Amino acid sequence: MKLFFSNRINIMAAFVVITLMVFNIYNIINNTPMVPNQFWAQKIFYFHVPIAWTGFLSYFIVMIAGVLYLINKKNFWDHLGFAAAEIGTLFVLLVLITGPIWAKPIWGTWWTWEPRLTTTLILFLIYVGYFMLRAFGGHPERTSRYAAVLGIIAFFDVPIIFYSVRFWEERYQSHPQVEITKQNPEIIIPFLISLVIFTILFIFMLKYRLHVLKVIFDRKNN
Repeated sequence: MKLFFSNRINIMAAFVVITLMVFNIYNIINNTPMVPNQFWAQKIFYFHVPIAWTGFLSYFIVMIAGVLYLINKKNFWDHLGFAAAEIGTLFVLLVLITGPIWAKPIWGTWWTWEPRLTTTLILFLIYVGYFMLRAFGGHPERTSRYAAVLGIIAFFDVPIIFYSVRFWEERYQSHPQVEITKQNPEIIIPFLISLVIFTILFIFMLKYRLHVLKVIFDRKNN
């Protein structure tokens, strides 16, 4: 951490990210419109969806990095995939936490085994297995290769999660069929602001984790 923040650009980037996140939280609490029948619970939407987007973006990077690692075996792609997997799993865990916080006042229950929630939980558990493979896989090169393959396979669950409200019949669904932004167009701008800020946060976190993994790798091999 000290090496990373010895760079002034990284310090400035951290300051910008923290400032943007504080602004985002303030903006969501004070300036976003209420939705009928949801009220304050709806504020979770501005966190929940950008967090989900960031998690899925992370897993997309894991997939791409996995493909490139299998092609050329460069350590950079292995580190990138590992770093993105760490961040993605953190964000998907937050999705599984913020979702029930919204669901309790709206659905009357913390959890229901409907398609989107279930497939998201499956994705999270796949990545728990991914980290177990990373930790106990044995030979480093073989472990990296297997992790790359698992990261590629795991990503196929992401479009299933996204389109689950269309794949399964409505009677199995708890998520609304109509997008909330169509119900209230005033939501779009603060939602997009939150989406951009969480994406910036992700980029900064990815840069930091890549730095840490490179330092660890260099120390092990010197």
